[in-house]
Amino acid sequence: MKRREFIFLVLGTAISCPVMAMAQQSKTVRVGMLNPSFAVQPPLDAFRKQLGDLGYIEGKNLIIDYRTAEGHFERLPQLVKELVALRPDVLVAIATPAIAAAQRATSTIPIVMSPSTDPIGSGFIKSFAHPGGNITGVANMYGDVMGKSVETLHELLPAAKTVAVLMSLNTTHPTQYELARAALQSFGKSVFPVVAPTPDDLPDAFHKMTDAHCDALFVLADPFRPTIASLARLIRERAPERLASVV
Repeated sequence: MKRREFIFLVLGTAISCPVMAMAQQSKTVRVGMLNPSFAVQPPLDAFRKQLGDLGYIEGKNLIIDYRTAEGHFERLPQLVKELVALRPDVLVAIATPAIAAAQRATSTIPIVMSPSTDPIGSGFIKSFAHPGGNITGVANMYGDVMGKSVETLHELLPAAKTVAVLMSLNTTHPTQYELARAALQSFGKSVFPVVAPTPDDLPDAFHKMTDAHCDALFVLADPFRPTIASLARLIRERAPERLASVV
């Protein structure tokens, strides 16, 4: 099972708690889903299947309203406003940018994180034991495994001297970058930071990496951006000695 599908399976279980009582009352449950990135069908299918296994069937006792920002985080406030206007019973916010937008939009509608990289540091919950407020859900704990991820890159490419670290406007990225930088430097590697605020900025970001003669690319945890893989493949085809790997 792929990681994204697993997260949505876990999420399907987590989301059942806020709506279980309403379903028992034969009420149609409305779920608003906010995705800062692009729609990815397999995880959504896994989400629907898990809810179906829990007794929530679209067209019977479940409505899912879906909005996606396609990598343009500035669209999130308007999208979540649209979802809140539909009066959902619960909001599902995919990744930190969407969770933050949902948190600003409502303090009363239950919000399920799917997932958050740093829920406490981002101010979404007070603690794991006692979240408080109207937010619960899943944390991926990327910060805790940053060192291991960099170690994996080093094992794959011990000769890589300069590593590009790709960021967006994700609010967790400054902290993640510092963790990645420290880990990369501990292996004797130079770090080249590059920011692509939106998917439209990715081609320019890749040009900067190649101009800087980076040997590898380390992508910080972020909503899904499908063009990263295709751009990396294109560079490998045109200049095999550059960007030997993407992690």
